[in-house]
Amino acid sequence: MKKITVSLLFAYVFIQAFSPVALAQKPTGEIDSQTFEIEKRKKIELPPANRLYNKIQPFTNEEDDRKLNYEFRTPKLTLGTPKMTPSVLPVDGGKKAEEDGNLNNYAKLGGGNYGKLYGEGFFGNQLEDLSYDIHFKHLSNQTGPVDAKNSANSENRLKLNGQYLAGTFKLGGTVFYDRDNYYFYANRNPELNRDSFRQTINTVGLQVGFDNIDNSKFIDYSLKTSLYRLSDRYDAAETDWGTNFSGSIPITENIFAILQADAYISQRTDAETFKRNLYSVKPAFKFAFDAFTVMAAFKAVNETDDRLNINRSIGFPQIEVDAVPFSGVHLFAGYGGDINRNTLRSLLGENRWLGPNVTIANTEKSRDIYGGLKGELGPSFQFEGKVSYATFKNFYGFNNDWLDTTKFAVVYDADYIKVLTVSAQVGYQYKNIVRSTLRGDFYDYGIKRLEAPWGRPRTTLTWNNSFVFSKKMFATIDAYYIGGLKNKNFVTATTVNLKPIVDLNLKIDYLLTRNFSVFASINNLLGKNYERYLYYPQQGLNFLAGLSFQF
Repeated sequence: MKKITVSLLFAYVFIQAFSPVALAQKPTGEIDSQTFEIEKRKKIELPPANRLYNKIQPFTNEEDDRKLNYEFRTPKLTLGTPKMTPSVLPVDGGKKAEEDGNLNNYAKLGGGNYGKLYGEGFFGNQLEDLSYDIHFKHLSNQTGPVDAKNSANSENRLKLNGQYLAGTFKLGGTVFYDRDNYYFYANRNPELNRDSFRQTINTVGLQVGFDNIDNSKFIDYSLKTSLYRLSDRYDAAETDWGTNFSGSIPITENIFAILQADAYISQRTDAETFKRNLYSVKPAFKFAFDAFTVMAAFKAVNETDDRLNINRSIGFPQIEVDAVPFSGVHLFAGYGGDINRNTLRSLLGENRWLGPNVTIANTEKSRDIYGGLKGELGPSFQFEGKVSYATFKNFYGFNNDWLDTTKFAVVYDADYIKVLTVSAQVGYQYKNIVRSTLRGDFYDYGIKRLEAPWGRPRTTLTWNNSFVFSKKMFATIDAYYIGGLKNKNFVTATTVNLKPIVDLNLKIDYLLTRNFSVFASINNLLGKNYERYLYYPQQGLNFLAGLSFQF
């Protein structure tokens, strides 16, 4: 009875506190925009447990009989640059792990064509309540797909992680530094000095998290905060501080009161300096029964932007229903909306060829109606399908700049547009020997103010496969397809339909001894210098080989 009384008081306080922000205010400024988020991450899971957060488990090296996990999310549109990070052959579990001990630390060195240099290291240690690790990676290409060293690139990553487990809580932290160096090599003027079209992006960040790990606690909670600073060679910079809170209180055995709150304070510097902030709170109730789950919520968001003269508050009712008509199959449907937050860092993650002073605005997903099913067929097959029909304002794309076609601008559709998305995914696994996942996403954009959804695909397909041939040999084969891309040269008024991207990659690891293994990675096996964005051909067939030491 005490728990019920406290829970009802919790719900009443938040309803009273946040009901005024439910009234939307029309923004004073308006721009064209274009982005979308198909869905937040979802994983196949049978009826939910009472606790709402996964707890940290100690590192283990058990026989790998776990099921595939699906994550429906907005696909990253950076497949044009294949990843050159061969996996170290995992030491087989079971008796071998008991005999040899866990080999979690490694050092890797390698090289390949295009003057490729690769180095990576990981060192970690775990005590009874404390664990920490440090990870470093360097990957560079001395030459590129065109114009030799004028299309070279390099990336460096350094990350330090720490985690402390107490009896009732977990405290974790991360410090990282990223440095990317590359050149705007599209349509290059041969008379220019290479330093004049060079770009270097430095990012320094700190993340700290505090989580409850005691399942006996009446209140479950998670508090995380992060701060990063991004800067480039053209006097652009972004400082962003974000704090996220999640909490839940059980009202009864099947009903939970949930609160999520986020605060982002951001400052952007380019030709001018301005602030962009976003605050949101989402009280919700979750009703979870054996074969039926309902989540009802209301999300209130306030966003401000000095440059665009925006200061508004808007609310989004949200509801999602999940039913299990029979074992192993879920039917789900939902309705909701949100403000998708865009930053310079997030946009550069999609398109590194952005020019100076790009316009950055959040995207409003005013309404999203979706439904689908997910489940498993026996122990080896899993599937998920989803259809979404959403309305967006400030939906964005990328197109070559009007004045300088070597750089890209972010272009927006300021009207309310419809986006239809059909997604499907199927997976197969056989013990820890074979894993295969095939996914397809199909989009239809009802744009209004833009001529086309510049830089956005109509179709994406991914097929990921991994094979363990023996205790010494491990391989992955990945295939990608992206179709329907368009960009326009506004200088010549020419619209270009980019050729479909077909990319096939192969990676192999072979264990020589307990500590040493060799690896080889061959990317873009078809040797196509395809363009993810107009005038930026990617490397043709490229390879990387090297040696790995585990300890």
